[in-house]
Amino acid sequence: MSTETTLDDGVRPVGAAAAQAAVAGSTHPLDEVMLAMDVVDTLRRRERLVKTELDDLGREEDLKERLRKIYTAQGIDVPDHVIEQGVAALKEGRFTYAPPSRSLATRLARIYVNRGDWGKWVGGILGIMVLAAVIHYVSFVAPDADLPEDLVRVHTEAIALAGNDRARETLERYLRTGQSALRNDDTEGARLALRELETARTILGQEYSLRIVNRPGERSGVWRIPDVNSGARNYYILVEAVDPTGRVLRVPILNEETRQTETVAIWGLRVDEETFNAVARDKRDDGIIERDRFGYKARGELVPRYDMRTTGGAITKW
Repeated sequence: MSTETTLDDGVRPVGAAAAQAAVAGSTHPLDEVMLAMDVVDTLRRRERLVKTELDDLGREEDLKERLRKIYTAQGIDVPDHVIEQGVAALKEGRFTYAPPSRSLATRLARIYVNRGDWGKWVGGILGIMVLAAVIHYVSFVAPDADLPEDLVRVHTEAIALAGNDRARETLERYLRTGQSALRNDDTEGARLALRELETARTILGQEYSLRIVNRPGERSGVWRIPDVNSGARNYYILVEAVDPTGRVLRVPILNEETRQTETVAIWGLRVDEETFNAVARDKRDDGIIERDRFGYKARGELVPRYDMRTTGGAITKW
């Protein structure tokens, strides 16, 4: 294979700055330093030739001679020692890139360089976390922080509506229960007491007559067989609350079966069998219940005054 390789073979440049290392510590004039840098650049641009010519000493001398001819042709006088320094520097691999060893520092550097790739994901996750924290604070932390003041405020508003001692005693009991729960870090218990106060406040502000549901196609009463005694029946008359203007109200009612308070327009009041049958006979006569008033709830009172016998127990679904 021929070794006649031209000096014009192009290669990947590595950078001229390393030439300064070839003459570092010397006291050469500036012109000589510049020449040395140019020699190194020339060698780097012809890397394939350099690899071939540096295999043995004879070829290395040929390479130096060719470099001298290149510069002579350009009218540049390059001293032999400058050419030798450039060739020696290249042989020593001063200009060869060696990747840094794996270490914590290099890993951190790569992470930083690639921050554009993972940064948007981290930013998105952080954004979701911040949003979740804000929602949690607004939904739970902030309302809980206001519980002590809310208990006192709603209690005060309800007391202003209470029209008898029985109602006021009930309100005081709710307040004490809520404050005791707060002292024991029972947030759920305090919330329950607050809901009781709010329900009582609503009821105290209402005035209505209890009227038996008395419309064609609608039931006026239902009966249930209790789970604990399949041989018994619980009877309920269905009623609605009508205010002095004739408007049907929605009223908070405690369901005795579920122990949950629901705001409804119609509910069933528990009665004995005799009362249930009396209402049924009244309706069967002509399809109309003549005596359809079940009771009356005055403003400022928590419990209605009933015109018919009832335990006061109620259901909201049937």
